[in-house]
Amino acid sequence: MNKLIIFSAPSGSGKSTIINYLMEQGLDLAFSVSCTSRAPRGQEQNGVEYYFLTPEEFRRRIANDEFLEYEEVYTDKFYGTLKSEVERLSRAGHIVVFDVDVNGGMDIKRYYGERALSIFIQPPSIEELRRRLKNRGTDAPEVIGKRIERAAYELSQAEHFDRIIVNDDLDTAKAEALKVVTDFLNE
Repeated sequence: MNKLIIFSAPSGSGKSTIINYLMEQGLDLAFSVSCTSRAPRGQEQNGVEYYFLTPEEFRRRIANDEFLEYEEVYTDKFYGTLKSEVERLSRAGHIVVFDVDVNGGMDIKRYYGERALSIFIQPPSIEELRRRLKNRGTDAPEVIGKRIERAAYELSQAEHFDRIIVNDDLDTAKAEALKVVTDFLNE
């Protein structure tokens, strides 16, 4: 069975940018598409950004123990990772990459143990995180406030990850992530 790479970070830390960079480095990485019970946004497509399930279907799959990890973020708004998605990508010979919240990241690490490398992408400060979220221009001030509150909890969980990469300079963080992942894959 192949190795797996888990990324977690507060929203606005640069995690997605770093993952996208790694996906282009010829490492045979395959992105694990998560499930959600929320409606698609904009141009999102089923099986590309997420697998879109109804809340009832999500609950049925939870009852059938089909998820590696899941969370009900708000009432009837679930997010999770299907075991079958990871198995499909692994059977195809890929190294599976996860982009999950900290609780999901810790759950996946517990499940796979030493086969998985868990990486936490940390912003240089909460103030910088707030600035990045504002500059994105995609969230209302109250949403940014909730993301910042959540970030405080997430930052307190960083010590549970195998590696912490502080993203105060994106190019440096990308290079460090590439080295950490490459070293893990070559072990």
